Amino acid sequence: MSTERTPPIATKFPTMGTTIFTVMSALAAEKNAVNLGQGFPDFECDPRLVDAVSQAMTMGLNQYPPMTGVPVLREAVAAKIEALYGRKYDPASEITITAGATQAIITAILAIVKPGDEVIVLEPCYDSYVPNIELAGGKVVRVPLTPGTFRPDFGKIAAALSPRTRAILVNSPHNPSATVWTREEMLQLQDLLAPTDVFVISDEVYEHMVFDGQLHQSAARFPGLAARSLIVSSFGKTYHVTGWKIGYVAAPAALTAEFRKVHQFNVFTVNTPMQYGLAAYMASPEPYLQLPAFYQRKRDLFREGLGRTRLKLLPSQGSYFQCVDISAVSDLGEADFCKWVTSEIGVAAIPLSAFYGNGFDQRVVRFCFAKKDETLQTALERLAKL
Repeated sequence: MSTERTPPIATKFPTMGTTIFTVMSALAAEKNAVNLGQGFPDFECDPRLVDAVSQAMTMGLNQYPPMTGVPVLREAVAAKIEALYGRKYDPASEITITAGATQAIITAILAIVKPGDEVIVLEPCYDSYVPNIELAGGKVVRVPLTPGTFRPDFGKIAAALSPRTRAILVNSPHNPSATVWTREEMLQLQDLLAPTDVFVISDEVYEHMVFDGQLHQSAARFPGLAARSLIVSSFGKTYHVTGWKIGYVAAPAALTAEFRKVHQFNVFTVNTPMQYGLAAYMASPEPYLQLPAFYQRKRDLFREGLGRTRLKLLPSQGSYFQCVDISAVSDLGEADFCKWVTSEIGVAAIPLSAFYGNGFDQRVVRFCFAKKDETLQTALERLAKL
């Protein structure tokens, strides 16, 4: 009789399947479609950044760095935040380097959310938020952004607050809708939370992609929010190196102390030469200061081409996404349309319904324009059939 037997396992996520990003990317590859679904660039980063990392490697900076991140990079991050948003964070006790923003977000949630705590998420939302909260034993409280405009509805947010609310997740510039919170909206959030003990996890990975002369309204700009916020950002998004998986969290010292308790035991620390390379590269603010113009040009190129189709353009105020209403083109639901446009037209998109817990379908899909101009032109030539 064989003794080889894998014991049965009770899944923590009985309803979870493969992410829509994986599904659509696989279909795009199968159909040889232009993949405007998953949010990553198809162009190279600045060679000077690669050189800076290579130099760190050849200098022998290849062993474990400090758990919190190398001091020179934490100092560069603190200097950037102060210059842009006017708040001074202590690099030693208030900045932590993370293995990307996704790790930063789950670490933040595990640090502050206890079993039974409620956490407000504003839908549509990035797909890691809800599983992270559930892993921490928290209860997800879903509040919809206003359909059509994707602006925060403060009446609904206020109604969702309870004595059990531990945190709210805020994302601006917003994935997937490409909306950007205004100063007035951030002040409303600050006023709403002022009498509470609710924390904010502010997902600001697209902070340097805000268009048409607007300013990114970081939680760091608002003292009442900064005092209760863990602010998450991403070097991968900013410097076109999503595969490097490196980001950071800025938070008050007391919050950072709790964050680091979890961080030290889920990743401990982050790639050493990349940290030194990024620190050297950040000596010049030019790359991130030029990023809004860089992506606005791509946005405008893409929007101009889409304007020749029957797809209805929604505003794209920030991030590197463009949403469109498909109602005039197809009677299909979002998910079926995305499969159809990938298979038959040769361009992959993502349904917004994938970002809602109940699969809410408003006939809107998302494209990513963080691509070479020739990639966008190829996609637009194909989409012209619509």
